[in-house]
Amino acid sequence: MFSKQSLWLAGMWAALVAGAQPRVGVIEIYGAHRTPVEKIRKALAVAPGDPLPRSKAEAEERLESLDGVLRAQLEAFCCEQGRAVLYVGIEERGGARFETRPAPADESLALPEEIVTAYEDFASALARATAAGDLREDLSRGHSMMENVACRVAQQRLEALAQLHAGVILHALQEAADPEARAVAAYVAGYVPDKAAAVAPLQLALRDPEPAVRRNAARALKGIAWLALTQRQTGLRVQPTWFVEMLNSIVLSDRLEAAQVLQMYLELGDQAAAAQIRERALPALFEMARWQHLPHALPAYLLLGSLGGIGQEELERAWETGERGKLLAKLEKQLVSRRK
Repeated sequence: MFSKQSLWLAGMWAALVAGAQPRVGVIEIYGAHRTPVEKIRKALAVAPGDPLPRSKAEAEERLESLDGVLRAQLEAFCCEQGRAVLYVGIEERGGARFETRPAPADESLALPEEIVTAYEDFASALARATAAGDLREDLSRGHSMMENVACRVAQQRLEALAQLHAGVILHALQEAADPEARAVAAYVAGYVPDKAAAVAPLQLALRDPEPAVRRNAARALKGIAWLALTQRQTGLRVQPTWFVEMLNSIVLSDRLEAAQVLQMYLELGDQAAAAQIRERALPALFEMARWQHLPHALPAYLLLGSLGGIGQEELERAWETGERGKLLAKLEKQLVSRRK
């Protein structure tokens, strides 16, 4: 149900410089649990219908000057009725936050060129499949194999290369200074034959300072986690801890990827994941589930429904009839009171 046609801020601001005037349709503010939303909107100085801020950095600096705000991040997504969705992530002092690890520093590490080329071929095929809405995949082998033919052929090539270069891939994932190399390694690591050997490096990659690395690591771990949860005899275990922590990130992709993976945990009956979500991430999930941009609100909405024991039929009915807010209020009362 996701378009996944992201228009990241760098591209949006570059379009402004080139003379385009993308306008804001929806503003989604998240992470602000103590800072008044009215103050954030005033500092942002952007309203629906306005062009995006001409300077991303300056807008973030204004937000970070507010009392209690430690960090701010703006991201743009295309599109809501032809206009940009502007996401405003706020990290408050003393609030829940997502901690990343220091950046690796080994500049001598690089991936074989054939791996990089194969990944680029897959990325191109994935972009075409995304545009066509053809994103179905099979995780039964512990990694993604998509139904889209071009994507699947590219993934089969990655699978073969991961067998040949498993050690290099996992080493680069953990130690390479180049964030692009780590991002490629994070995705391809999911295809390493020894899934147990890939788990720890990929878990570490969930805390990488580069969002693209975290995104690919989450996608790779989703397949391994599916295998672990459906075939217990393998002895595999992918801890849900860092996925839960990612729900408190100010980076949009962290939250979206984590919500989708954690929904799988709950669907497969993982009570440890459910307990950690209740303990660490309920406020984040409720604010996401109330987003106006429905494709991005849906993963958190479904996750909260699972936590609250709401059946699929009731969730769909509330969603389709515009009763989402009422159901979320009911769930919030139920889940928050259960924590006390």
